[in-house]
Amino acid sequence: MDGIALGRASLLCTLLLWAFQVCSGTVTVQVAPKMEVLKGDTAKLPCTYNVSPSSSNTVVEWYIEDQGIRKRVAFGSEGGALKSDDSTPLTGRVTIGQDFTLTISSVQPTDELVFYCQVTAGPAGVGAESTMLKVFFAPEKPELTRPSSQAISVGETTSSEIGTCVTKNGHPQPRIIWFKDGQPLPEVKDKREKTYMIPSLVKEASGLYTVKSTLYMQPTKADKDSVFQCTVEYSMPGDQIKQKKSDTITINLNYPSEKATFSLLNTDPVKEGDTVTMKCETDGNPQPEFDFTKDDEAVRGQGGLLTLKSVKRTDSGVYKCTAIDFDNLEADLSGTIPLTVQYIDPVTVTPVQPQVVMLGDKVEWQCKTKASAPHTVQWKKGSEVLSQDGTLSIQDVSYDKAGEYMCVGAVPSVPGLTAQASVNLTVKGKPMIETPTVGEVGKEGDMVTLKCSAYGSPAPQFTWKPSGKESVSVEGNKVVSTVTLQATAEVMKAGVTCEVSNEYGTDSKTFLVSLKRADKQQGGSSGVVIAVVVCVLLLLLLVTLIYFLNKKSKLPCGKKDKKEVASGDVKNDIVVEMKTDKANEEAGLLNKRPSAEQ
Repeated sequence: MDGIALGRASLLCTLLLWAFQVCSGTVTVQVAPKMEVLKGDTAKLPCTYNVSPSSSNTVVEWYIEDQGIRKRVAFGSEGGALKSDDSTPLTGRVTIGQDFTLTISSVQPTDELVFYCQVTAGPAGVGAESTMLKVFFAPEKPELTRPSSQAISVGETTSSEIGTCVTKNGHPQPRIIWFKDGQPLPEVKDKREKTYMIPSLVKEASGLYTVKSTLYMQPTKADKDSVFQCTVEYSMPGDQIKQKKSDTITINLNYPSEKATFSLLNTDPVKEGDTVTMKCETDGNPQPEFDFTKDDEAVRGQGGLLTLKSVKRTDSGVYKCTAIDFDNLEADLSGTIPLTVQYIDPVTVTPVQPQVVMLGDKVEWQCKTKASAPHTVQWKKGSEVLSQDGTLSIQDVSYDKAGEYMCVGAVPSVPGLTAQASVNLTVKGKPMIETPTVGEVGKEGDMVTLKCSAYGSPAPQFTWKPSGKESVSVEGNKVVSTVTLQATAEVMKAGVTCEVSNEYGTDSKTFLVSLKRADKQQGGSSGVVIAVVVCVLLLLLLVTLIYFLNKKSKLPCGKKDKKEVASGDVKNDIVVEMKTDKANEEAGLLNKRPSAEQ
């Protein structure tokens, strides 16, 4: 190599080295790989960078990538202007801050794009990083509807539509899951399968998704009570997976009958006058037509119900229902009910006419009835049971026996099945006055009210002596006359006489009138006397107790007892003899000194 060539090579190497030194600057950009935000909220996309060597001419630009084309939406420089671009999908909703953070207000699903932060720093070069903006919005509660077509029949060779589930306005795209009796169904789209789903997806102008799924099945009879439901599964920020459930539906399924059930809906024994309802149904759907007979004679029902109103004993018999299901002609669809209508005949009473007897006479009735089951016959007056064998006999009739008597027949095994008849007893005789009461007044001259109650038939007439202001009332079998008059000295002394009379005789009683104060004083004196007597008895008891205690040397008496000690060789035993003067004892007891004679 000659010198010229060597010089040229040396110059080229020098230029390349200088170019390498100039272009060896770096720009490092940092952004969040992903930002998540709810529809309608505000998104903030930060962007930081590092330039080496530093440059005074650094520009930051934000771009979006829409359908493969990058479009700038905002830009700015250090110490320079911060602007957003016109005619972009974000115009009017995007701003860039002093720290070059991109702020997007009222975020929409269409804002879910890749955003690029690009930094240009003169000789240091260019750097860029991307961040993905994810937008979320919870879909509406799914709506589950049944097809408007007729019922589904078991045994069809093709799958039938069970229901359609629709959920609206979700982002990102939600997912529909089908449930049968609380268990999820596998997601199958192959129409050759017996159970499959046909999904559809619509992206609205708002950028939100509407998802629809239609379920098809070939149901069996076991699915007649199955409950279907759909659930929408959707994503939310923070990798959350949430669900919303639809209402439930059942399917209108047709299937052939295999057996019939004929039942009596009445829970209590049937008695005359009741309404009887019998129900005939099969285990198929829809229900076939039913025919009803009683003892092989046709009776009219309505649908599967046979209703008999106000039944009589003649309605007893064997009832039968029969049905024919043309989808299963071999099935025996019939059932029978033996119906027994319980009854009790009207009660007959002998004699049936009201009885009128004289005071002290005897009266007797006989009561009979018949019933479809063991029955009882009771005679009652009010709530008191007087007889349980059908015979009511009253000896020595008194006034309080007058009144209404009821004969009640009943069938204990059939609640409410009873029959009854009543008779009336009237007792005639001379009047009788109840024991009179004592009238009381505060002082002589006051007004006193006295009541005179009397039995008697015909009703007695009252005469008061002396007379006063009188009123008469009827209390049961008694007639009561009330009189109010002045408690004069004569009344206080002789009392007031009540006299009653009718065609059979008379009766009279005298009502005494006394002073309330006198009674109280008398009561007080009696109390004083009783108290004195009790005190005397207690004193005597105390004296007696003291006497006996003194007798047993339990208490000291008036004088000291004389004590003598017996002498003699008694070894270590000590004998003490106590002598008490009886006179001193009595003197101490009575608290007086005894005389010399004692």
